[in-house]
Amino acid sequence: MTLKTLSAVSGMAIVASTAALAEPQAEVLHYWTSGGEAKSVAVLQEEFAAGGGTWTDMPVAGGGGDAAGTALRARVLAGNAPTAAQIKGPAIQEWFEEGVLADISAVAEAQNWAEVLPEAIAAHMQCDGTWCAAPVNVHRVDWIWANAEVLAANGLEMPTTWDEFNAAAETLLAAGIIPLAHGGQAWQDATVFEAVALGILGAEGFRKAFVELDMDTLTSEEMVAVFDQMRTMRGFVDSNFSGRDWNLATAMVMNGEAAFQIMGDWAKGEFIAAGKVPGEDFLCLSTPGEGFLYNVDSFAMFEVDGQDKQDGQALLAELVVGESFQEVFNLNKGSIPVRTDVSLDNFDSCAALSSADMAASNESGSLLPSYAHGMALRGAQAGAITDTVTAHFNSDMSSADAVQMLADAIANSL
Repeated sequence: MTLKTLSAVSGMAIVASTAALAEPQAEVLHYWTSGGEAKSVAVLQEEFAAGGGTWTDMPVAGGGGDAAGTALRARVLAGNAPTAAQIKGPAIQEWFEEGVLADISAVAEAQNWAEVLPEAIAAHMQCDGTWCAAPVNVHRVDWIWANAEVLAANGLEMPTTWDEFNAAAETLLAAGIIPLAHGGQAWQDATVFEAVALGILGAEGFRKAFVELDMDTLTSEEMVAVFDQMRTMRGFVDSNFSGRDWNLATAMVMNGEAAFQIMGDWAKGEFIAAGKVPGEDFLCLSTPGEGFLYNVDSFAMFEVDGQDKQDGQALLAELVVGESFQEVFNLNKGSIPVRTDVSLDNFDSCAALSSADMAASNESGSLLPSYAHGMALRGAQAGAITDTVTAHFNSDMSSADAVQMLADAIANSL
């Protein structure tokens, strides 16, 4: 062996040794910034560090994820994609079609994801036969949260129909209490709207309208009724609602300033983080009507250079779907495990209700992806619906005009 060859071999050995010793690296872009969410993501950081990795946190405030999406696109367009980003639903497929997602099938197959994840949810994580994202949890979107003391003091119970909700709200208004804590942000308007729509249209009607974009359903008298109920709901929020973050609305329910909030079960994470007890300090019940609207948080992995970053992706993917993290994270976050084999013994009554309802809805065919939270539709169509909802909620627009605007917006987005 020549000196030149020996030198080359030695250099390769050094590089290989350095690569073998390199710690897994992960720069993670996410929008978990509220109290309960920050506590949850801290759990993942701790597990990542315990696995020998170095985590670089890139939080982007904004509960709906719009700001995070803008930041992510800027990073990718600049050729500087993060190791992983919090993305969900059809947006995963959109990024895959741009050719920038990494294949994490090796981890998924080694960890038997296909065996432990619900089929419908697993489908969101797969791109053209490969695994390209790791699911974290299952959030239910269609919840009513309530201050138990406020309801008891006013002789009220949790409403099971929209008529009951409206009657309770009128009682609360008369008592000088804000019936509905709400933040005037487009995604929050959409969250309330789709909960109302599920209750009035039913599961099949919801699927036709917000999954299949069936124009007959979108322009039906039932859809007019949905907007009628939204107009009624507008009268139940306080005058300072514009721009309020969702977790501040949750705090209004906690401190008794407001009675109800319609929000996904990440709101429960806020109650729990504040030391509140379900069934005692706060109450939970699905919004009126049958069905279950799901929102699944997930991390998509982007094409990155460097073995340390690729090892970081593998470690991150393994951890987020691992049984330990699934339990600890979801206990903090307010959601339920995405894995079907994780025990719920340590979870609260709201989580138990959510899990039972999800199983029942899965059996009945009423387990549905949330349009408002990016699970059912691509961005253009979802945005067209939300623009209509927000325009109606913040004006005197009639329900009939809103339905016409909705139909036109959907037609123009296709």
